[in-house]
Amino acid sequence: MGIVSKLFSILLLMALMHSPSGWMGKLDKKIHKEIEKTFESTVYTLEPVEISERLNSELPASMKQGFRKIRTSEVLLGYVFVGFAPSKTAEFDYLVLFDSNARVVHTKVLVYREEYGGEIGSKRWLRQFHGLDGNDRVGLDSNIDAISGATISVRSMTIAMDNLLQSVGMLQKKGML
Repeated sequence: MGIVSKLFSILLLMALMHSPSGWMGKLDKKIHKEIEKTFESTVYTLEPVEISERLNSELPASMKQGFRKIRTSEVLLGYVFVGFAPSKTAEFDYLVLFDSNARVVHTKVLVYREEYGGEIGSKRWLRQFHGLDGNDRVGLDSNIDAISGATISVRSMTIAMDNLLQSVGMLQKKGML
């Protein structure tokens, strides 16, 4: 690893450590708002789920930067995952909240950067994922509704959710959740 790469890695790590939740930028406020609303608590901490590089590379969805435990001083409230998925020409950021049993309780598109396809951010469409866990699989051809005019984004979000659910299932089987 070159000196520039090492320096960049150190600066990125420092920025992540100084960000309250570990995510950088304007998403922090949106993430905290969704957590507070869903878990009805303003007093909590976000802790990384310790996943080895080797295991993370085996998971369908990379969990290294975007997966955290949501805890109060006494109890595990649940988990939060923040990821991104491709749309036609850009990417969109999304959030998935899980309860303490790693079952999906809330999904939200945080930032959508396209002119078309933003319908995937509707609460009604995203509700299809609620109640799912690491034992479930999702797909457009089986149990997820399409949206006319948002085909690429729907496919992308569905694949991202399927990968996330598979990853959660693998972490549960390894006793990490």
